[in-house]
Amino acid sequence: MTPGLVVLLGSGETLPSSRKTHVYVADRLPPSRRVVILETPAGFEPNSALVAGKIAQFLAHRLQNYGLDVQVLPARKKGTPFSPDNPEVVAPILTADEILLGPGSPTYAVRQLRNSLALRMIAARHRSGAALFLSSSATLAFSVQTMPVYEIYKVGEDLHWKKGLDFFGAYGLPLVVIPHWNNGDGGDELDTSRCYLGRARFERLLALLPPGQTVVGIDEHTSLILDFAAGECLVMGLGGVTVLRDGETRLFETGQQFALDVLAADGEADKRMG
Repeated sequence: MTPGLVVLLGSGETLPSSRKTHVYVADRLPPSRRVVILETPAGFEPNSALVAGKIAQFLAHRLQNYGLDVQVLPARKKGTPFSPDNPEVVAPILTADEILLGPGSPTYAVRQLRNSLALRMIAARHRSGAALFLSSSATLAFSVQTMPVYEIYKVGEDLHWKKGLDFFGAYGLPLVVIPHWNNGDGGDELDTSRCYLGRARFERLLALLPPGQTVVGIDEHTSLILDFAAGECLVMGLGGVTVLRDGETRLFETGQQFALDVLAADGEADKRMG
């Protein structure tokens, strides 16, 4: 069976700018239209239920004509009753048509999901055709290498990468995804592009990656949709997508389509499973 769609959203999962992307996915769901939203990326926050709940409310109100069956899963932290390893908590993943993970901490999400029952279920369902919708920190967590944003930007740790979940490596796509690529929150005083780290620091981080590594930068309010059935990618939203590899930069604007193999590492395209 062909794997489901993958949506990589740079930001704005509950803003009007993302509605078109949500509709694109909803139009391609089976009649059951079951959507699960995992709290995991924000599971360390006392209000993680609210964070995920806002996404559920957005889908219920902005896509009300689709009659989505939306459920929030409190898979917050290992070793607790709300664990990503608790079958009762994560069982709805097995019947989900769309699986969504959003804002939070990428490194926390990696720690909680690595080798977890939830991640195994996500992989199985996506392989069987369920759509996977990743926004903001979740895009970083599912990468082959994860940029520890908070640790560097807020705590001041030295520049480094942490091992990610490498979810797409099984498809010959060992990607490093960077959301908030063109962020401008810092205004004229501070460069907060490249997911808040700024261009100068990010260039130094790039140098720490192995040769041949594909990096995908996704602008604010912009999504990159991977369609394994068609073998194509589609850019939607207000900005663009930047693909970096070995010093080469390719830019794709909203509305553009390009071959999925553009994202594949050298010699990896034939490993993609369909």
